[in-house]
Amino acid sequence: MKYLFFFSFILLLNFTPTTLAQSSPSPTPTPSGPLNISAVLEKAGQFGTLIRLLKSTHVSDQINTQLNNSNQGLTLFAPTDNAFSTLKSGTLNSLSDQQKVSLVQFHIIPTFLSVSNFQTVSDPVLTQAGNGNGRYPLNVTTTGNSVNITTGIVNTTVGGTIYTDGQLAVYQVDSVLLPIDIFGPPAPAPAPAKAKKKSGSSTVSESPDSGKSDASGGVGLVNRRGVVVAGFLVAVIGFL
Repeated sequence: MKYLFFFSFILLLNFTPTTLAQSSPSPTPTPSGPLNISAVLEKAGQFGTLIRLLKSTHVSDQINTQLNNSNQGLTLFAPTDNAFSTLKSGTLNSLSDQQKVSLVQFHIIPTFLSVSNFQTVSDPVLTQAGNGNGRYPLNVTTTGNSVNITTGIVNTTVGGTIYTDGQLAVYQVDSVLLPIDIFGPPAPAPAPAKAKKKSGSSTVSESPDSGKSDASGGVGLVNRRGVVVAGFLVAVIGFL
């Protein structure tokens, strides 16, 4: 009996740690790594042109640095590859490097906007391209659940949510947002040139007969005076 109790105690000591280890909760998975805007878009698909622009302009580096080193949020409107394909041929290649940076930043709002925030946002909405100086604004309006975006050149709607985590929101748009500051409004047609009026002569020409009438008038006056004088002399002689 003594040996049986001792043997049971030894089995209990060997069994208890194994049972506790099996009943402990699973550890929390470690984060997959710092947030990367290019990886978010690559996972969503159909944003190859935007990803190339983000990388070539180094705007993706700015976004990643901001998101991973501060609490400041961002909202990105992401045009699809089909949206870029509708641009006039050579549009992107005609832009300078700085204009490409501004074009990409024009799609970024430097605050986090959830779908519900669009209901209360005030126009104009400033973008990262404006650097706080009032340039490169967007107008955002809502109709029911539809979010409409206007640049002054392009009108489009938000097609869906690609990613949101409370700090970064990425929304699909089906048109590239073209800012007036780069592409400008359509130039008005030039007004037709007005015909120049010929300036009139400042000298008034006299009619050929004007001099003659003055001369003839002077001669007639002399003749009448001579008749009067002659008549007066005749009267005086007769009186004498």
